[in-house]
Amino acid sequence: MTKTIANNRLMSVDVLRGFDLLMIIVADRFFYNLNTAANTSLTKTLADQFEHPEWIGFHLYDVIMPLFLFVVGVVIPFSLGKRSKETYSDFKLYRHILKRFVVLFILGWIVQGNLLELNISKFHIFSNTLQAIAVGYLFSCIAYLNLSKRGRYIFFIICLVLYAVLLSIPSYFGHNFELLPEKNLPIFIDQQVFGPFYDQTQYSWLLTGLGFTATTLSGLFAGELLLSSLSRKKIALYLFLIGVTAIILSLIIGIWHPIIKKIWTSSFVIFSSGISFVLLALFYWVVDVQGYTKWAYPFRVIGLNAIAAYVGSHVFNFSLIAKQIFFGFEQFTGAYYDAFCDLAGFGILYFILWYMHKNKTYIKV
Repeated sequence: MTKTIANNRLMSVDVLRGFDLLMIIVADRFFYNLNTAANTSLTKTLADQFEHPEWIGFHLYDVIMPLFLFVVGVVIPFSLGKRSKETYSDFKLYRHILKRFVVLFILGWIVQGNLLELNISKFHIFSNTLQAIAVGYLFSCIAYLNLSKRGRYIFFIICLVLYAVLLSIPSYFGHNFELLPEKNLPIFIDQQVFGPFYDQTQYSWLLTGLGFTATTLSGLFAGELLLSSLSRKKIALYLFLIGVTAIILSLIIGIWHPIIKKIWTSSFVIFSSGISFVLLALFYWVVDVQGYTKWAYPFRVIGLNAIAAYVGSHVFNFSLIAKQIFFGFEQFTGAYYDAFCDLAGFGILYFILWYMHKNKTYIKV
């Protein structure tokens, strides 16, 4: 759906979303190909940071997906608060929420569920970031509309504690479980429920919805703080302090309940949400408090069309498209040709997003 953008939205939120999308769209492939060509300790370190760890631990790349969910949560008080104050009935509000949930799930099938293969044997029911967003968005919206602020905090804690407890109990259904690949409860549930439509990875989805919801709720709490009557400087400070506190708390909890992104442990939720709070605080301070906005324009162009950027970059191989256009540059770039085409491909996608922005065309769901 094409819409215009609201005038009262915070620029820093769009810029942060654009920064996150940039990491998704080009960074992982670029640093991998750059390291393949250069093969230095620096490029290897960068390439490693843009790959997920085997199991326990945290790389820079691991913040991308939770930051996406976090920013979705940040926007909820702005969007639903505005809709609820207008002529929206409860029926219209929930219809809007459910419609967005369904559209995000379908887009997830297109991006990573192999829907476009038109082959049922290759179809995955639940396997993508957009579907994780759909789950977190749905339950966070329900909580926002039906619970008090205190109730939402309690719901957030229940999600974290319940998930941690479920992961800690060693035996269910006559099976023994550990926090290990292929031996944990969330993966077992996905395998049993999805059957042949399970995505055959180390990532869990169904039970992990508790974690997705908690991550989105953490963003919702940040959004409520942004809407508060506090001064902008205090808001930035509180966002930063909350983030640092969450990071420290997660590291302490992680001694007993490790940080594992692939099954989205509760310690991972707290740790990644802490980083998201810190990033939001920094972007908010620079863009909305200090007013430094010129540098942020390219990120905002991406952030305002996040769905188009994400789906487009996954459905179309822009690096391959760049190779069809800039094949003459291979003789000059040599081993760096693939890395060059990653940047050139992103340039093509960015031009499309810039043209859409120039013409005030924004794809929303």
